[in-house]
Amino acid sequence: MNRTLILLLILSLLGFLDWYAFQSIKTLTAASSELTRRISTYVYWTISASAIASMLIYSFVPNAPHSLRQMLVSWAFMIYIAKFFGLFFVLLDDLIRAVKWVYFRFFTPESAPISEENTITRSEFLAKTALVAMATPVGAMTWGILSGAHDYRIRRRTVVLPHLPKAFDGLRLVQISDIHSGSFFNKTAVKGGIEMILNEKPDLICFTGDLVNNIAPEMRDYQDLFSRLKADLGVFSVLGNHDYGDYYRWDSKAEKAKNLQDLIQTHKNMGWNLLQDQHHIFTQNGEKLALIGVQNWGTGGFARYGNLEKAYQGSQEAATKILLSHDPSHWDAQVNGTKANLTENLTFFEAQNIQKRQFKDIDLTLSGHTHGMQFGIETPFFRWSPVQYRYEQWADLYQKENQYLYVNRGFGYIGYPGRIGMPPEITVLELKRA
Repeated sequence: MNRTLILLLILSLLGFLDWYAFQSIKTLTAASSELTRRISTYVYWTISASAIASMLIYSFVPNAPHSLRQMLVSWAFMIYIAKFFGLFFVLLDDLIRAVKWVYFRFFTPESAPISEENTITRSEFLAKTALVAMATPVGAMTWGILSGAHDYRIRRRTVVLPHLPKAFDGLRLVQISDIHSGSFFNKTAVKGGIEMILNEKPDLICFTGDLVNNIAPEMRDYQDLFSRLKADLGVFSVLGNHDYGDYYRWDSKAEKAKNLQDLIQTHKNMGWNLLQDQHHIFTQNGEKLALIGVQNWGTGGFARYGNLEKAYQGSQEAATKILLSHDPSHWDAQVNGTKANLTENLTFFEAQNIQKRQFKDIDLTLSGHTHGMQFGIETPFFRWSPVQYRYEQWADLYQKENQYLYVNRGFGYIGYPGRIGMPPEITVLELKRA
């Protein structure tokens, strides 16, 4: 099935949803003046048409300005999510009407008079409820854009590592991830996030991938800002799945390859040490700590550019090893090997080989990628996000035996330009000896 046919099918389904949701508007305005009914109809279908037009522009004009594409997809997303919420109550009303029709058609004596209350009409109560249900997510998502997108939160965790050298006891590491600079719309707010990082005075800063949405020029207006990030031990980074330009239409492979080189140069221009299947050894008082960085490697259909074995070689001498790997699914699949047998495209013998490898001595892995889906509920007693049904490790600190994984919720956003209950994160990890 080609892309155009799929798009036509989607548009047909959305058109049906538009018509179906419109029934609640008709019910609530049935007793109103003709002018009111016309205005309501005009406003409703204008909004629906604009959402569909936004989808068409987003699909067929891929090289439009990123800010415009972001606005278009966000508008369409908000409108149709709202209608899906309202759909439940419209369906409920139709189900009630169907049950009533069956009852009065087959179980009421023909001689029984049919009172006015037995006529099958759409429930005004459910119609109003449907409109409230549609308005609620629109309000929440609007608030998530205006307030949640740049509501940076510092999350502090202490990680106790049994083999941490004494020279590195108390090391303060700041992790950020998933900047997605092509989505930013408030440079002043982003600057505030940078200031929060600098105020922590970290010993080491690590960035775990997805600097851009698709193309290197997205960083043009933000390169100087992120260049301000400094730490005594340096700033180290890896690439995420979006950094390779895999989700963009290129005119040639050469153009795509040049974009990646431009992005790599951006890391250098900012003074960041990009690790591409490489490692770096820190030495203090004769004791060593290794920072290992791999290119993107993920399960579930995401790209696998990384080579952990290559990055690991030569780091064995370090007592403690920290891995930067964008996708948290890499942790179970290769780092600790607990789910190597479930990893796609691996033979039984390859999976067994992973489980026997020496990666069990990687003490701490830092990842991002999930964004916490930019939506969820987090309290001291309960935490939930839809992303947990895709990733076992999706936010915060995890432990299996003596290995730890921290999944950062992301500094930026993509698709929906906001966050609801899942604010952007700056992670401060303090490493302590056991």
